[in-house]
Amino acid sequence: MNEQLNDLTPEESSAPYQDGELFDVVVVGGGPAGATAAHDLACAGRKVLLLDRAWRTKPCGGAVPPQLLRDFSIPQSLLVARVNTARVISPTAKRVDIPVGDGFVGMVDRDVFDEWLRNRAVAAGATRRTGAFTQFSRDTDGTAILSYTEGRSRHGATRTVRAKFVVGADGALSPIARQCIPGSHKIKHVFAYHEIVKSPAADSEAFGHDRVDVYYNAPLSPDFYAWVFPHGATTSIGTGTLQKGFGLKEAVTKLRADTGMDKLETIRKEGAPIPIKPLPRWDNGRDVVIAGDAAGVVAPASGEGIFYAMTGGRLAADAVEQALQTGKASALKQARRQFMKMHGPVFFVLDVMQSFWYSTDNRRERFVAICRDRDVQQLTFDGYMRKQLVVAKPLSHVRIFFKNLAHLAGLAPA
Repeated sequence: MNEQLNDLTPEESSAPYQDGELFDVVVVGGGPAGATAAHDLACAGRKVLLLDRAWRTKPCGGAVPPQLLRDFSIPQSLLVARVNTARVISPTAKRVDIPVGDGFVGMVDRDVFDEWLRNRAVAAGATRRTGAFTQFSRDTDGTAILSYTEGRSRHGATRTVRAKFVVGADGALSPIARQCIPGSHKIKHVFAYHEIVKSPAADSEAFGHDRVDVYYNAPLSPDFYAWVFPHGATTSIGTGTLQKGFGLKEAVTKLRADTGMDKLETIRKEGAPIPIKPLPRWDNGRDVVIAGDAAGVVAPASGEGIFYAMTGGRLAADAVEQALQTGKASALKQARRQFMKMHGPVFFVLDVMQSFWYSTDNRRERFVAICRDRDVQQLTFDGYMRKQLVVAKPLSHVRIFFKNLAHLAGLAPA
């Protein structure tokens, strides 16, 4: 099955074009959220169009927890590295190594990973077309009409397609969301930039093939973090911030120089906004629901997005399937309700953590010091691996609470 998926190409998966063709669902965006939604709906027997633009780039560390592999039946052959340690580095260069514990964190290359997901959707029965959505309108009977430029150029021919329902998974600045979902323009973003380089030949203090390095340091990021993430033969070196005008490229240049990785071959450079707060509304109350970055489901503080995007895509597909079965547009609201029920508490805690601990270098110094604590390490990775707050260890929570108070009061060493 995996070999068959890898052998598919966009050209082989595209059916002959018919202007104004009606689909049960049109999924706009072929990233993890959109490809997952298209796959699930096609598996349910729905007539699905997956519309994906060819020039999409997004800086992404590529981390995927084992839970993702299990939940979405992802083969481990797609992993390019397995991380067993996360190293956090404070503003004064103090280092704390946090072991993953039982298991590992997988790393994927997004170009290969996303293409595999799109091919899987096609293998399940979805039709795939390459093009960029431009405008949402309605037919005389109220049916949604989506216009898009065909092919791999922004200047391709304009085509139209009709849809009973639409899943908008077209990224952080989602045109679908901006045209169809009230308030979507207020989404909160981190601006991210990374450079993909050829990985060093050997491990060192500055680099580990099985370790991610996270830098909390204002010159590298005033309110988020910078990173070095190994991807087997390549490595992602990047940073992010909420502050407009901050020199992202200059910060990455500094990080590469500080770590001795400025001489490594640069393969490509990418930048994009990354949302870090879920939108308050994900549907238009009629026939459109959004998912992934379009819905704002990248975790604050950590920036993790692939697992949450795929979860959001699946929940959007479930909501659309329910709406198709019942004829009730109110079913679309279930996508956000279910997501926030499952992951809302984690997003809230991470948002508070980022807002407080990432705000100054003094607080970042103390945050890294807290990370030395075994209770913090255990609960952090338990939550990461299971994708939920761990409530079964009340004594650990109590200990962490008092340790946090000590750091806030300056009574604990930084």
